[in-house]
Order: sequence, then C-alpha cells, then structure tokens
Amino acid sequence: MFEKILIANRGEIALRIQRACREMSIKTVVVHSEADAEAKYVKLADESVCIGPPASSGSYLNIPAIISAAEVTDAEAIHPGYGFLSENADFAERVEQSGFVFIGPRAETIRLMGDKVSAKNAMKKAGIPVVPGIDSTLPDDPKEIIKMGREIGYPVIVKSAGGGGGRGMRTVHTEAALLNAVNTTRAEAQAAFGNPAVYIEKFLEKPRHIEIQVLADKHRNAIYLGDRDCSMQRRHQKVIEEAPAPHINPRARLRIGERCAEACRKIGYEGAGTFEFLYENGEFYFIEMNTRVQVEHPVTEMITGIDIVQQQIRIACNEKLPVKQRDVQLRGHAIECRINAEDPYKFTPSPGRITSLHMPGGPGIRVDSHAYSGYFVPPYYDSLIGKIIAYGDTREQAIARLHVALSETVIEGIKTNISLHQDLLHDSAFVRGGTSIHYLEEKLAKLATKQ
Repeated sequence: MFEKILIANRGEIALRIQRACREMSIKTVVVHSEADAEAKYVKLADESVCIGPPASSGSYLNIPAIISAAEVTDAEAIHPGYGFLSENADFAERVEQSGFVFIGPRAETIRLMGDKVSAKNAMKKAGIPVVPGIDSTLPDDPKEIIKMGREIGYPVIVKSAGGGGGRGMRTVHTEAALLNAVNTTRAEAQAAFGNPAVYIEKFLEKPRHIEIQVLADKHRNAIYLGDRDCSMQRRHQKVIEEAPAPHINPRARLRIGERCAEACRKIGYEGAGTFEFLYENGEFYFIEMNTRVQVEHPVTEMITGIDIVQQQIRIACNEKLPVKQRDVQLRGHAIECRINAEDPYKFTPSPGRITSLHMPGGPGIRVDSHAYSGYFVPPYYDSLIGKIIAYGDTREQAIARLHVALSETVIEGIKTNISLHQDLLHDSAFVRGGTSIHYLEEKLAKLATKQ
C-alpha cells in the first residue's frame, strides 16, 4: 500500500480523499492555491504545498507545479479527485512518466472515453445501446451537416466531442437553426476544452439521467454498484441525486449493469467509473463515461457499504477487488443535496465569509463539506461548498430525514440554495419520483413568470 498520496484538488473532494487516506493510515500531501491556504483540509494534511495564484489556470491546472510538489514531498501517487485535471489524459501520462502512480484509469482509456464520439463507438462494440445519431464528428461542409440533421430527425442536440460538465451542447428544433448552433457550439467547445469538434444526436423529449457506478481492477475483474438518478438538474448541472433510481424496470436495470461491467472488461478499464445514460420508455441510451469519482458517489456508498475512494486507491496499488458481483447488496435508499454558495433561484454565485455555520446530524445523515464558521468562500471556483446526504430504509424515510436535516442547517454570511432544496423535497413530482432532466428548468421557468 502507498505510504503517501498527493491530492491534486480542492474543496469537499480534497477533504473526502484525505479522510479515506487517513483511515487507511496513508499520509497526505495537499496542494493548494493562495486562495485556499486557510482551507480545512490544508490544515489537516500531513504536508501542504502552495502551487500558485488563485486562478485555477496557474494552480490546480498547473501540471508542472503539481508534479514538482509530488517530487519535493516524496509522494508515491496522485489522486486527481473530480474536475480540474481528473479526466486529462496528458496529466495522467505525465504523472506516470514522472514516476508516480495516477489513481485512475490509464491515459489511453481516458482519451478513448473523453472523446464522446469514440466513446459511443466503443460502447456500441461492447453491446451497450447509444442515443441515435451520427458515428463521427461533423464535417465542415454545411450541406453535409444539413443532410445529417435530416437523417436523424428533429429535434437534435449538438454536443462537443471533448466536452463535459454540462457545457458545449445546444438543442436544435429546426433545420434553419442547425448551422448557427453548430458554429456557436464549436466556438464554445474550442474556448472551454481546446477542441472544436462537435457531433449531433437525437434529442430525447422527456428522458431521465441514470448512472451506473462501476469498479474495475487491473486483473480484469469488474463489478457495478447499482444505479443513481441524477435527473434533477439545471443547465445540465446536477442539483439532487439519489440511489437507487426510482421506478426503473428491474430487468432493464440488471441487463444494463451487467453490460457496463462487461464493457469495462473489454476495454481494460481500471478504477472507478460512471456510465451515464438517458432513460426513456424503459430503454437506456449511453451518452458518456466519466473516468473518475463523481460528486454524487456518496449515495452509492450509502446503499452498498463500499468506500469508492478507498477502492480507487487499492486498485491503483494493484489489489484485486475484494467483492464479486454476487456479493454486492443494495440496501435502502440515499438522497444527496448539493449545497452551493449561490442565489437559490437566480443561481448567481455568492462568495464571501461564512459568519455562522451549523451542519445537521442524526440517524442516516452524512455531511461532506470543507466549510466551517469563518471560512471564506473564494470567488474563483465552483460554488459547491458541501453535500448533505440522507439514508433511509425506504425512499420515503430518506426524504423525511433530508427534510429534517435541511431544516437544521444554518449557513449565514452568504446565500445558499438550501431553500430550493426544501421546495423540491415538497414538490409532488419529486416525491413520486422519476422526473425528467427538463423538469427543474420547466419548474423554474414557471416560477419566474409568476414573479
């Protein structure tokens, strides 16, 4: 087992990885920007290294600085967390070339799954259904693009081949709007990902967003840990996640889970990963694979009892998976609310100092947060300041416990989206379960017209 791991991330996931390491008696090195010098996980680390200014381009995306930090602290492995460099194949390659272990898949696997077109083609070969569309990126010829749109049938969605995180996609309902949407998405993709390639696929009208969590070791063993429903989202950004996904056809669930595990074996996947699907009319359609730990991994941990972050570390250390598929037992229900420092309905960021903070507790409640009373939420990064997860024997009990937890939570000095979560937990459609990915935006649009 590793003796020392460098954590190349920040916020709640840096603290989450650190806790997993401490439980395993592994020393941690935390890298941080100047803006995060007072963070909780920096204070708790065995060693910390400032790697640059507040802007992520000079710190958390600064590959040479991160590698140097690993060298001077004599770390053995680097955990990338999520976001930033976690799905950057060049970073994974540099880590390995520099003599460290990258806690995640191999660079070639990240490249394969990072390009959405090659990922879809790989999944089709593995027997996993994909959203109907074109099997290649769009050409430059406008006439060919128009022809492709007609073949698929409207509405279609234009997506960045190298995108992620909900950016680089645009819905098109008419042929007249297609070329402008393609050009706009190309420019956005180039600016955000350094890759202007885009593709188009059928736009499903009322799908749900369902994920399958997988673990695969270096010995060709792979298992799936049930599913998650992440349909409650705004602008492709998830707000509430739960596991297992309610109202899914049991046979379809079993079939897709087994196919995901088999796909991992076929492509030689290593580590934790998530297959993301659109689910409509009882059918799953693959959209992408995240080759890292997910923000919403706690809900899966709660219903399986498997520590996904620790398994990432053990797999990177060449250990075999400790359980086989028949040993995976799903118990109860878990729901996670992402707590963001933002206006609950306008969604404008709300950085600043937290003057008072009280996090909830009680049966079935888990809080993953790096925030504390007096903590200054910097304006440079994602607005996520924590997650509140509720577990219950049933979905109804999990919702009830989450109600209580949110009512106990106090965060003063900044705005948060807690009131939005409270509204959603009372929403009759959410309580029934099975809302589409468009539900929240439609609900917010109705609220806006009433104001």
